[in-house]
Amino acid sequence: MFSLATRTLCVRASSGGQGQDIHPAQVPAKHILRAIELADSYAGLTAPHPNAGCVIAHGPRVVGEGFLYAQGTRSAEVQAVERARDLTKGAIAYLNLEPGDCHGDDSALTALIQAKVSKVVVGLRHPLKHLRGKAIQGLRAEGIAVDVLGEDLIEGDQLQDVTRACQLINAPLLCRAVQRLPYSVLKYAMTLDGKIAASTGHAAWVSSSESRRRVFETRGRSDAVIVGGNTVRRDNPRLTTRRDGGHLPVRIVMSRCLTLPDDANVWNVANAPTIVMTQRGARREFQAQLIARGVEVVEFDFLTPKAVMDYCFDRGFLSVMWECGGTLSAPAIASGVIHKVIAFVAPKIIGGVLAPSPVGELGMVEMTQALNLSDVAFEQTGPDMLVTGYLQPVPALYPPVSTSVEQALAEYITPSTEPPAVISFYKTWDLYGAFSNFSPHPISVPDDSGKQVAWNSVEHYYQAHKFVGVDDPLAKDRVLKIQFAASPEEAARLGRTFGRERPDLLRPDWDEVKMEVMYKALRLKFTAYESLNRLLLSTAGSVLVEASPNDLFWGAGRTGAGKNHLGLLLMKLRAELTKDSERKQKPVAQTDSAPVSA
Repeated sequence: MFSLATRTLCVRASSGGQGQDIHPAQVPAKHILRAIELADSYAGLTAPHPNAGCVIAHGPRVVGEGFLYAQGTRSAEVQAVERARDLTKGAIAYLNLEPGDCHGDDSALTALIQAKVSKVVVGLRHPLKHLRGKAIQGLRAEGIAVDVLGEDLIEGDQLQDVTRACQLINAPLLCRAVQRLPYSVLKYAMTLDGKIAASTGHAAWVSSSESRRRVFETRGRSDAVIVGGNTVRRDNPRLTTRRDGGHLPVRIVMSRCLTLPDDANVWNVANAPTIVMTQRGARREFQAQLIARGVEVVEFDFLTPKAVMDYCFDRGFLSVMWECGGTLSAPAIASGVIHKVIAFVAPKIIGGVLAPSPVGELGMVEMTQALNLSDVAFEQTGPDMLVTGYLQPVPALYPPVSTSVEQALAEYITPSTEPPAVISFYKTWDLYGAFSNFSPHPISVPDDSGKQVAWNSVEHYYQAHKFVGVDDPLAKDRVLKIQFAASPEEAARLGRTFGRERPDLLRPDWDEVKMEVMYKALRLKFTAYESLNRLLLSTAGSVLVEASPNDLFWGAGRTGAGKNHLGLLLMKLRAELTKDSERKQKPVAQTDSAPVSA
């Protein structure tokens, strides 16, 4: 599942360390590479997330491992400590990424501190500003030594390759943090003479079945897949991952004029959502038809690849895959939004002057103007050759500084004393990500018999209660699947998909009670965790806004026209918790019981 470039670096860094006797200098590289492997193991089975792995070891001997399955799930460090049990004392923890706990969830740090590890080796500081250096500082404050690759451990080409591998495995997060763009991959398959289709437009199939399986894997690791109108008209693709369960990327169709077929496969949103992005005012009647079928339509004043990437950034997408033809790939490359190229070259020749190529006109007239790829890697997939490389380098985390790294990063880990007038939250990695109903804070709720039932997140509880009480075996089964879903994202997918497929099994009073269900879960969450209680109370005077650009009920939407019910519920809860806090602090009136003189 590694990218070829990452795999090449990993192989190069681990060379010479495969025997039983490992030189002490090779131990950090070996364990960080294992953490990277763990971090990558479940990428794509749920919405892409920071890829984090943890290895706990005594010298070359590994005693515990773990990886982050998704945002909103248990941290890699907690899992590794649990697996190591009583063997953690004096051990060293190796992390490919600095822990980035959602505010109010210090479980990763607490686990490492309580495990009494002697040292933590970190491959990469967290890319997000409000988290960068925070965990490292917290560990050092507890007397635990922390080494960071490239800072404290800088010797040898081997560790440099490991540092590079740490960057590549979290390239999407780095691009988001530094460039404020999703990580974009352009994929295409072409013949040996550079054609993606015959002159008639026929393109099934250029590459082999083995190559197509790799495409499905890569597609499943993305938040969204983008095609243009020509691809929809000519190929009528489904753009799915061809597998049951797991993460399904959003399908995005870019079309300025919306001259698209009425019966395209991507209009079927039963298994995967579709967004059509177009120019403002284009074919209003057709837009209405698509919306009626469950397709989301987003209008732009001027539709460009950069505008689409800005939208995807606002939506919280980390990784985007472009599967378009040359008409769209050329402006995407020219606008600087493409980071990586994945090209499958089939041993076929089709010829034809009019046969399309993978990249359209870029305005280059001399070979010296050609764009060169870096970190190029090659692999055979069936009869085809897979070539990968980077059009632009993965951005550096921070520029070189003359002062110490800790001083340079002080601005990121010093909390503000005054809350802003408007506080936006959306993803759990945001500064106020703990306000999200997807945050990693399990709640316990009594059932009708008074027995406490555990729910992994507010979202688990909310989605399951769409079907609670419905006397149907399918509804009951769906409640259990949602309750035990591995992540809040999976719980949301299970609830939303089943609600669309079987609206007859939604509880009949759902529209009337869903606000009550959400509020009950939020109250349990913010009263069960003292740190969350303090965080919410600290925002007094601020307007809380759920910033989901596509949710106009719970969120504010992209234009701010949404109802923001989640923000309103949190402000209501904040007012109630404030009263409770004031009531507890209010001094109790005492009766004067001194004796009266005769």
